Order: sequence, then structure tokens, then C-alpha cells
Amino acid sequence: MLEKKNGEFSGDKVIAEFERLTRDADIVQRETLRRILVENGATEYLQGLGLAGRTDPASFKECVPLATHADLEPYIERIVDGDATPILTGKPVTSISLSSGTTQGKRKYLLFNEELVKSTMQIYRTSYAFRNREFPVEDGKALQFIYSSRQFTTKGGLTATTATTNVYRSEEFKATMRVVQSQCCSPDEVIFGADFAQSLYCHLLCGLLAAGEVQMVSATFAHSVVLAFQTFERVWEELCADIRRGALSPTRVTSPAVRQAVSALLAGPNPELADAVARKCAGLSNWYGVIPALWPNAKYVYGIMTGSMEHYVKKLRHYAGGLPLVAAEYGASEGWIGANLEPAMPPESATFTVLPDIGYFEFIPLRPGCTAAPGPDACYGESEPVGLTDVVVGEHYEVVMTTFAGTHGF
Repeated sequence: MLEKKNGEFSGDKVIAEFERLTRDADIVQRETLRRILVENGATEYLQGLGLAGRTDPASFKECVPLATHADLEPYIERIVDGDATPILTGKPVTSISLSSGTTQGKRKYLLFNEELVKSTMQIYRTSYAFRNREFPVEDGKALQFIYSSRQFTTKGGLTATTATTNVYRSEEFKATMRVVQSQCCSPDEVIFGADFAQSLYCHLLCGLLAAGEVQMVSATFAHSVVLAFQTFERVWEELCADIRRGALSPTRVTSPAVRQAVSALLAGPNPELADAVARKCAGLSNWYGVIPALWPNAKYVYGIMTGSMEHYVKKLRHYAGGLPLVAAEYGASEGWIGANLEPAMPPESATFTVLPDIGYFEFIPLRPGCTAAPGPDACYGESEPVGLTDVVVGEHYEVVMTTFAGTHGF
């Protein structure tokens, strides 16, 4: 049983609530759609589609067309340029998110509001409850390679940055990370530093300073962990030198705010730790198992390792040695979709379970086409979408999501 002493978090309760929601998934999906349509019913987009206040799935399917980002882009551009009328969302748009670009090779503008923060925290808590049941951790820290992207202000005065940065900057994120025992080793100045290379160097240094407390190693994407340890191979001697003399490298870290925050953690020369790190590094063969060697209390390595990130799993497994690799949640820049309830499964076999109350989900069946030869390169014809509880095991689908932030598309 996982429960915080102050009663803020109970893994058993989170899992029980998740099981209740998924047991009645059809009812929950209908209620979720109703809430979305009630909340956004007065928007320009929905007003022009003839729903006339109806909130049932049949009316929604009849009136609201499937849309891609290209269909919604003209509306989003108006919001970006400062149109404050309810165009796509009933609640105010608090900022603009930039997609990662991993799907279509270019970044898109997306709407961001507090509802997306809430759904993100819900999926974090759910995933953590199942993960912690499989790999229990005590109170400790996480070596997290997370970074805040640079922000800019749109023509309409909204802050624009990546979806992950919007989440990292929210107070609810920080509170949730404290509750689920995933507090980052690095201070905020490192996470929100303007220079990526300096932040990466300091993440590694902070991780070494808190080596005995680290219970997990993580990043949003698998490639961030791989990049961190490829960098470690090159700079480990400099890191040891910093620890030995108790002072940051004047060339590696030049940001005054980052230097001040990390220098406070160094707290004086520590030749014993520097020697221990150097000894462990010297004993490694081609850096195999560097993570458990330097962070002996780490239980697993965690991050998005599926889809385009699966390419990095082999190298990540090399650095992790025998530590389990745990695939993180399934989602997109538009919003989250599912949680990994079987964290002990290798990333190549990971499956995800949809949370039925964080959005309304439909699935377009992909039927084998007839204009290409059978096999992995065969074309597929798209059929009418089906609901979450109507999907068939073994079939292939494209996900369509309708969120509280005004996104309806795939």
C-alpha cells in the first residue's frame, strides 16, 4: 500500500478509482463528452455545427466533423493573434503549446488551459500508483533530465512554449511531484535555465551529489536519457573535478542564477565522493551499467520509449545495465490518452489503458486496402470511427481525441 503520511496520496485509492472508471467506461465516456460539450457549447466553433445544446454521442457524431489540426488552425491563429472571444474553448486559453514535432516533422500551435494540467496530473498519479506497486520506492529523489524550453509572446499576448514546459511551470505539477515522490535532484534554476548544455551538465552534477537518494532516473523522452549519458562519457572527469574542489567549472556553467543554485548544493570540497565516482567510472566496460553503478538505489529508468523513441531503447538498456526500463504514458501534445498499467513489461511490449474521463475518444478502424501488396507496406482504408468500448482486440485503429481544450481531431 502506498500512502503519504499526511493522507494526500494513496496508491490503493488511485488504483481503485481507476478500476471504477474503466469498469464503467461507456458511462464515463458519455459523461465526459457531456461535460466537454456543456463547457464549450457556447463557442463559435460548436455553435455553427447545429448541436443546439445536445450532448449525446450520436448527436455529436452527426454534427461535429472529424478534424485535423489543419482544419482548426484558422481558429487557433485567431486566438494566437489576440481574439479573446470563445472561439474553441469556453474557459480562457492560458497559453499556447508547441507540439514536439515528432509526428509530422514540424511544430504546431495548440491551445493550453488548466483542464489539461488537471488531466496531466491525473495520468501521472495513475501511472505512478501502478508503477510503485511493481517497483516500490521510499521517500527519495529522481534524477530527471527535464528542461524548460524558451518562451515567447504571441501577437495576442499569450505565452507560447512547449507543452511540457507549460506543465512544468504549473504549481500543480510541483505539488504532484512532491506527492508521488518524484522530486527532481536539480533546483528550478537548472530546469528553467536558458542554456540546454549548462542545464544538462548541472543535472548530472546534482544527480551525483544526491546519488544515495536517487530512486529513479527519468526524462520525458528516452533520447534525453541517452543524450545525457553520452554527454556523461565526455564530461565525467570535469564533474569529478567540480566535486573535488567544491566549485562549479567556470567554463561549463556561466549563468549566474544556475551557478548560485548549484553552488549551494556543492557545499564545499568532497574528494571522497569524487574518488568514488572516478573509481566506479574506471571500472565500467564501455559504460555498460553506468546508471546502477553510480546510483545504486535506483529502481528503474522511466520515460517515453515507444513509437519514435523505441529507436533509443537498445542504447538506453546498455546504460541501464540490469535496471528495468519502464515506458511512460501514451499521449500527444494535444493531450494524454492512456497509462502503462504493466510497468514490468519491456518497452517493446508495452500496452496502454485509456483513461475514460480525461477526454472523449473515438477510434477509426484501419482496414487493409487493395492498392498495395500485402505486408507492412500495405495501404489502409479508413472506416467510420467507433467508441472506446467498441474496439476489437487485434484490430488497428487511429485515435481521435476530443479534449477540454477544444481539440477534436486525430
